[in-house]
Amino acid sequence: MTTKKDEHLRKPDWLKIKLNTNKNYTGLKKMMREKNLHTVCEEAKCPNIHECWAVRRTATFMILGSVCTRACRFCAVKTGLPTELDWEEPERVADSVALMNLKHAVITVVARDDLKDGGSAILAETIRAIRRKSPFTTVEVLPSDMGGVYENLKTVMDAKPDILNHNIETVERLTPRVRARATYKRSLEFLQRSKEMQPEIPTKSSLMVGLGETKEEIIQTMDDLRAHDVDIMTIGQYLQPSKKHIKVVKYYHPDEFNELREMAMSKGFSHCEAGPMVRSSYHADEQVNAAAKQRQQMGEVDAKEA
Repeated sequence: MTTKKDEHLRKPDWLKIKLNTNKNYTGLKKMMREKNLHTVCEEAKCPNIHECWAVRRTATFMILGSVCTRACRFCAVKTGLPTELDWEEPERVADSVALMNLKHAVITVVARDDLKDGGSAILAETIRAIRRKSPFTTVEVLPSDMGGVYENLKTVMDAKPDILNHNIETVERLTPRVRARATYKRSLEFLQRSKEMQPEIPTKSSLMVGLGETKEEIIQTMDDLRAHDVDIMTIGQYLQPSKKHIKVVKYYHPDEFNELREMAMSKGFSHCEAGPMVRSSYHADEQVNAAAKQRQQMGEVDAKEA
């Protein structure tokens, strides 16, 4: 006999995924293996992998290995002791970006708490390598909080990514239960510091819903992000990767996501992507364009006032 505690919510119809394994998908998968590269698309079991790989031909590269030093209860990426650093990885990523002829590249990293610099040097070098080989490609980076060491953040920001993305993941009350080592306030400070270091570079953060948060807590998270000068927000449905991960408390209806998006935009975000399948780098190419358009409009307003 199963108790109510053991029961799992049944996935609603709007979470059904259409698989697409055309030559773009298989070709990209083959290239990733040949270049010995990892993608968060695969490691985190992203539900959009078929759309992004097969249709949009985009991918989010995951550098510094495939093993994370943290064990967040929502994440499917492997946890353990990472391997040694691969200083040739930035060039391989840059070669792949050029080969794919990407307009926008997203580079994320596993948390490397074993490294004094948190992996910032290799991340910065990856940005520079892409700039050299694909000068017209915009680059978005998604680092961990790097232990809150702001010298490490400065190393990344000095390499001038087009977007600095760091995920708040969940509301403040649930953070200790959902995330490992990371704190809500440290993530907000990380985003604020990046904006202070490079004011012209848009900042971005992502929120998962369905973990037991309230609507009031979601609104408070939006306000907290805006109070720390975050420009772009994404909101998506949490999906439980395996039985050992934290359970889904609620599946939000698409109409609820539309409402959350409208609320976020009313609070001054330059762009908000919200939906059941939305993830941090979902349609990231559109987000960088929205941020650039807002900066242009702000510049025009400033010029008129002057």
